[in-house]
Amino acid sequence: ARELGDRDFAPYDHEVPEELVFWEKMRSWMALNPPPAAETDYIATFAPLGLTTPGSESPYRNPSPELRQALLAGLAAATAQLEEDIRSGGAVTDAGWLMTTHLFDYNLDHFEIGTIDSDEWKIANRMDAYKARAIAARVGLWGQHGYEAAYALLYVDSNGEQLTGEHNYEVRFEAPPPVDAFWSLTMYDHPNYFLVANDANRYSIGDRTRGIRTARDGSVTIYISHERPTGAAQRANWLPAPEGPFRPALRMYLPQGSITDGSYVIPAIRRVD
Repeated sequence: ARELGDRDFAPYDHEVPEELVFWEKMRSWMALNPPPAAETDYIATFAPLGLTTPGSESPYRNPSPELRQALLAGLAAATAQLEEDIRSGGAVTDAGWLMTTHLFDYNLDHFEIGTIDSDEWKIANRMDAYKARAIAARVGLWGQHGYEAAYALLYVDSNGEQLTGEHNYEVRFEAPPPVDAFWSLTMYDHPNYFLVANDANRYSIGDRTRGIRTARDGSVTIYISHERPTGAAQRANWLPAPEGPFRPALRMYLPQGSITDGSYVIPAIRRVD
């Protein structure tokens, strides 16, 4: 039931109306993946919504009008709130980058090989941790803790305007991000956060990109546009953008201390047309 690539992930009641499938999947998957003991009492508060109802036959097949309305209204309100929280789910730099160094610190219960059981990497308040987990699932599913990888997201250019493929941009790194592994800038569309298909088959650019050009002073300039640049240098350092809005993500693996403590300054993306 839990094969990779299986969209359904686990069996659930397919007789549930489409508008309530979200709730049915949550009910089924929560039963398959029970919460840690510390969250048992909290999960019990959702019993009136049917989320703790056991069995293969769903309470959402034919809910009361009151329950149906509550479920639909709750999902709509929560979705809107989540999208708002995404924009403020981390520390925003002067250049507009949303730093998510501690976004993935919502795990408070399971520490196995490779994880650090330290207060520095935990969101102590469980309600805050739940919100962080929801944001992470929406914009960066399965992201690592900040000591493994730091992520920076950007929606706007240096003028505070939404990034869009209708314009051309560049971002100049005076020096590559200080990492002990590697770094990359990946293009995603907005608001779906999908990779962007392009003729160059390039979805990210970074220090592992073959042919990337570094200036004599050690700086790296990346060119972002929907149309392919005409110059050879620009093409070598080109990150293709969609026709419409986009949101790139800067990933920095095994970041050095200046990244995790916030002293490293990520440059703004500047419109150049």
